[in-house]
Amino acid sequence: MDASALPTRRLGRDGPEITTVGFGAWAVGGGDWAYGWGPQDDDDSVAAIHRALDAGVDWIDTAAVYGLGHSEEVVARAIAGMAEPPLVFTKCGMVWQDQADGVPRPNLRPAEIRREVEDSLRRLRVERIDLYQFHWPDPNTGTAVEDSWGVMADLVREGKVRWAGVSNFGVDLLERCEPILHVDSLQPPFNPVQREAADLFGWCRDHGTGVIVYSPMMSGLLTGTFTRERMAALPAEDWRNRFPEFTEPRLSRNLALQGALRPVAARHGTTVGAVAVAWTLAWPGVTGAIVGARTPAQADGWLPALGLELDAQDLDAVAAAIRATGAGEGPERPPGR
Repeated sequence: MDASALPTRRLGRDGPEITTVGFGAWAVGGGDWAYGWGPQDDDDSVAAIHRALDAGVDWIDTAAVYGLGHSEEVVARAIAGMAEPPLVFTKCGMVWQDQADGVPRPNLRPAEIRREVEDSLRRLRVERIDLYQFHWPDPNTGTAVEDSWGVMADLVREGKVRWAGVSNFGVDLLERCEPILHVDSLQPPFNPVQREAADLFGWCRDHGTGVIVYSPMMSGLLTGTFTRERMAALPAEDWRNRFPEFTEPRLSRNLALQGALRPVAARHGTTVGAVAVAWTLAWPGVTGAIVGARTPAQADGWLPALGLELDAQDLDAVAAAIRATGAGEGPERPPGR
């Protein structure tokens, strides 16, 4: 794969040019927390990150809460000493300190944002965060989003943050943020199963907000290698054991969709995972897709998506597969394609 020829897209109206696929560092945070993926070896994590960067991927997406700070530390280790390090995106607003049950919860109080940005700068060993994002809305602490986003604007002015974005926000919150500081990016879940976020893409295009989607392979269900036996063998602490898409009756529908994508993958001589990622990138308004890997081999499974463009025949086939299997909800095909 020629890294110099990889496609890039601009993140919103003012953001950087980025490769259409970025490395997602959720799973490399390890398994010892409420939303972990089971035990993880840090050497494998670093090797997976290096495999993606060597292929030309030029950005990494992490979060303070992933592994309760550990993912950011692993990312820092992976990029240490690089003459041209990748862009690093991280998130705040999921706070685990002082939680009696250890389960992180949304908290976008101004003082918490201030504390978190300093902690992330320290763990990542950087002087400025390339893209800083609110991880989830905060409906429980009584904090107005305007007050939270005002702190984000201050962090940009102070030079601690270069670009500012949000994750898992709807149009109502986006519209409240935009007059205070331009929202450079939105990060929603989006894949051939979870398709509801397509309703947000029009607002983002109209307002110059980039979209980087997460879980484009449905957290592993659409890799082409996931099986019912693998589901049964997941470690008890893997968060997917509690996720409805991995339990019946949805599991059967999603596995059927995975199987129905195989002819599209075969047509291109690639993997089902690469097809799932490329499908998200076919939607107008989507800038890039965040794809995780716990080993270099897992990264090899989706790296072909960097150069894969689905045509009308492919998109028709995926839409037909979605209808036939009944998997998920939301529009089945990109408009105008």
